Amino acid sequence: MDAQTALDDAYFDYCPWDFVGRASAGQRAAQDAHQRRLAESGAHFGPRCYVSPAAGVFTDTLRLGTDSYIAGHAYVTGEVTAGDDCTVNPYATVRGRITLGDGVRIGAHSSLLGFNHGFAPDRPVHRQPLIAKGITVGDDVWIGSHVVVLDGVTIGDHCVVGAGAVVTKDLAPWTVAAGNPARPLRDRRAQGGPRRDRAVSGDLPGGLSDDLSGDRPGDPSGDLGDAVARFADRARAQAADLLARCWNADAGRYADRPGAPTTVRAHCDAVEIADLLLGSPPEQLAADEHAARLRALQDPGSGLVPEFAPDGGPGVLPAPAADGWIDDGTAEYHVLAVGYALDLLGSRLTQPVHVARRMTAGQLIARLESLPWRTRTWSAGAWVDCWATGAHRNLELGVEDGEPGALEALFGWLTTRVDPWTGMWGTAGSPAAGRLQLVNGYYRLTRGSYAQFGFDVPYAERVVDTVLAHGRDQRWFAAGRENACNVLDVAHPLWLAGRRSGHRAAEVRAWAEEQLTRALGRWRDGAGFGFGPAGEGGGGPGREPGLQGTEMWLAIVWLLADLVGVADRLGYRPRGVHRPEPARSPGFAPPG
Repeated sequence: MDAQTALDDAYFDYCPWDFVGRASAGQRAAQDAHQRRLAESGAHFGPRCYVSPAAGVFTDTLRLGTDSYIAGHAYVTGEVTAGDDCTVNPYATVRGRITLGDGVRIGAHSSLLGFNHGFAPDRPVHRQPLIAKGITVGDDVWIGSHVVVLDGVTIGDHCVVGAGAVVTKDLAPWTVAAGNPARPLRDRRAQGGPRRDRAVSGDLPGGLSDDLSGDRPGDPSGDLGDAVARFADRARAQAADLLARCWNADAGRYADRPGAPTTVRAHCDAVEIADLLLGSPPEQLAADEHAARLRALQDPGSGLVPEFAPDGGPGVLPAPAADGWIDDGTAEYHVLAVGYALDLLGSRLTQPVHVARRMTAGQLIARLESLPWRTRTWSAGAWVDCWATGAHRNLELGVEDGEPGALEALFGWLTTRVDPWTGMWGTAGSPAAGRLQLVNGYYRLTRGSYAQFGFDVPYAERVVDTVLAHGRDQRWFAAGRENACNVLDVAHPLWLAGRRSGHRAAEVRAWAEEQLTRALGRWRDGAGFGFGPAGEGGGGPGREPGLQGTEMWLAIVWLLADLVGVADRLGYRPRGVHRPEPARSPGFAPPG
């Protein structure tokens, strides 16, 4: 290798962003060979990645997304996952369990240390055990040069961390932070705006950050109450425009957000949002026209409501199973969404939910036994929610079950299968998998059964223990990582179980205060709330504001505010799918 070739190769060690545009065919071949060697140890690379041969990459697992690079003399070890357009600049250190979102910039000489050393006095430091909580960095984050990020920290989306900072605590989305230890200076969206000196203040819209920042004395719930009231006023003032934004005039239907397909759920969400914020139906149609369109969607044979076909016409349901049930997750949810939207419009379903009506007690028990309680608890809980809601709608219409006692059989089965250690149904999870499926399945199951019919949940204190433990899992509840499903599925069980007991009330309130503060900041003027990052398996409509995210977060804000004690400042109370009160009492007591 001549001196000029060596110089050219070294150039990319320090300027890796130029590799794709300037590398020769030989340099590209050498880079491909280098990546293949790393792949033999389990590394995975997206298109147009670059890893400098001068970097010390000794990872257990490594994943780099498209257009990401590791520059020369960087030191990378452990379990490292990076999204698209991520950069690890020269002499940076990335070690331990590290997760980077998309568009992350790590400046030269910075260190992300996703592990820690014990230093108890009973043994020398070099014999102390290591612990590793991991570091999570959101999307669109700039970490300046000579920054140190310590184990256990989550840096939210869109943050900027100034050069030389030492980040010891989580940073909420959009925070500009600096110093040792790092302190929030302001919201990135309001350059030169008010300082935000409390990390707990979260990501608040204009006009709210002043209420929750600085050293203002007094009861935190008082500050939160003021912020809650301001938020509700703001949301009400924008509600009509928010709904109009999602109305597809050509199709005569609602889409979750502009450019998205029109859906049945979007129409139901629009009705719920209008009821919450305006106390009236969406102005695009008269109330009776809204109700007529929703009633017309019900399939007369099954009583389910399929999704629109791609051409906008009536959808087609799959063939029924041997027990007569039709397995279609979207249509199953529409039993909830359409039924409660019609309630708000002063109407009701035209047909019974036949698939629930026709199921005998024996078929119901067989179906319950076959549900995936150990592997997909959320799906199992969602099925119970749908069947129980169908039974509620059939009772509303005065329709008897196909065989008497099916509803009693449901509650009997649930009562005898609940785990007294967790208060829940399904597997208790593991440190690796966490409790996400367990807790999210619990919410769906109890929403349709115990909550909807007004029964107390069993083992309420164990429920609070399980849910609080899950609510501390930073994979789902670190700043910027929450989505509407995951927060709702904690807030509702805490609210539901908390009615029976004051168990760990201070911890419940502290969790609710933190999440409420963050939730208020997610509102986007004129657009509402986004659902949030995709859930397990990629579920949910994503981060862009839309009707589903807005409907869910409005209900979540009420639940959190009620746990804190400031719900009266909102001026609204959910009356639809996420209503706190029971929908009915069926006239029987559950076993147990």
